[in-house]
Amino acid sequence: MKYEVYSDESCIEALSDSSAHKYIGIGSIWLQASERAVLKRDIAKIKRDYSFNGELKWKKVSPSSYNFYKRILDYFFNADYLRARVIVIESSKVNNYKFHESDAELSFYKFYYQLIKHWIFDFNEYSIFLDYKVNRDKSRLKTLKRVLNYSNLTSVINNVQALPSEQSAGIQLADVVTGLVTAKFNSKNTSKAKLGLIEHIETNYLSKNISQTSKAEEKFNIFKINLNGGW
Repeated sequence: MKYEVYSDESCIEALSDSSAHKYIGIGSIWLQASERAVLKRDIAKIKRDYSFNGELKWKKVSPSSYNFYKRILDYFFNADYLRARVIVIESSKVNNYKFHESDAELSFYKFYYQLIKHWIFDFNEYSIFLDYKVNRDKSRLKTLKRVLNYSNLTSVINNVQALPSEQSAGIQLADVVTGLVTAKFNSKNTSKAKLGLIEHIETNYLSKNISQTSKAEEKFNIFKINLNGGW
């Protein structure tokens, strides 16, 4: 089977300044490649229905857009073809000096690897799309592709590509899901609209607070990485 993965991140500045946020989130939306057109069509329809222009972004959630973003999240949770996985990193435990050659950019891509590798399964092909960002080291994406190919020798990583988020409904949806999870973990959100969306998801879809899930969770997987090892 051919799969596509769309990724984005939240509070990433805390990788180099742990005082910025307690937690960092890197998230992803997973779907079969054959369903890409469905996602693009359905997100576009929801935007038209709510007269919403521009990109989906967690930071854009406001009282006036609450119902729109609620509909987007309802769509995700009711779409059987979509899955999400978010890795949550406690910023105070990131030691760039000891483990990442004093390089926050390197640590960022190592955590991306941890996000993706656990869902690379036998005999599948994957195309991975990241939100575009300027890297100091221009080889980051090629290196990520290479090490992911080594993570499962029976699967194939066809490409790891950066895209501007305005070109990708998948990256935009990943932004919203990742932002929601990271906001919950950081517990310092004062926006009533954002708090309302978090409560809506917890009440109607999870029946519990947003928190780390089991490794086997397939729809809405949250991996709070233990930097001392283990799950």
